[in-house]
Amino acid sequence: MTLDAWQWVAVFSAALLVGVSKTGITGMGILFVAIFASVLPGTKQASGIVLPLLIAGDAIAVIAYRRHMRWMYFRKLFPWAALGVFCGWLAMGRIDDTQARVLTGAIVVALTVMHVWRRWRASRRAAAGVTEEPALPFWFAPMIGVLAGFTTLIANAAGPLAVIYFLTMRLPKMEFVGTSAIFFMILNWFKVPFMVSLGLINFDSLKFNAMLIPAVLAGAALGWWILGKINQKVFENIALALGALAGLNLLLR
Repeated sequence: MTLDAWQWVAVFSAALLVGVSKTGITGMGILFVAIFASVLPGTKQASGIVLPLLIAGDAIAVIAYRRHMRWMYFRKLFPWAALGVFCGWLAMGRIDDTQARVLTGAIVVALTVMHVWRRWRASRRAAAGVTEEPALPFWFAPMIGVLAGFTTLIANAAGPLAVIYFLTMRLPKMEFVGTSAIFFMILNWFKVPFMVSLGLINFDSLKFNAMLIPAVLAGAALGWWILGKINQKVFENIALALGALAGLNLLLR
């Protein structure tokens, strides 16, 4: 793959962010998706390039945080995400790059707004002295799961949706990252046959991936250091804000 100097800098920076997002600030995920999509010819090709890098980052994150995994939340989310991957595979041949980008951005922004609205409602109840929270609707986990699976296949952009789900579950940061690591490791391996069948993962794309793996490893080390230094509230706000900004970028670019 022939790239200009600035494009090489961009893709190595994006690969670094892959590692950081896997072991540190999960909401950064969509940022490197946007960088790859802006450098490579299209959103679909970028999706094929990014997936092996994500799998490498997943392996490191699982090794680092496997003791913090909460299987209950994985079981609620993964079957629906698998269904979403299948739906994304069916849609991939029927939508172009622009439609994939706009659709993903719209989903991310809409769900971010919904989460912010829920947080605002919770703060109003707390100010009124109401401590009991209403139960989540039965369709919440299935909706997030299907949309996460769909967007992860067409644009590797499930990160912000997982952020919204795990924030809603009020997971502490270590359980948040540990559960997210296992969820995405299994989900990303599940996606591989679909991406190969679409021609988005091939020998040439894997050679390109091999050059970027060291940056993923460096980013993972940086993310592990960041997570140990940041407090829970700041972690949640950064993850949510980055996801929202990146969703807007996909929607408006």
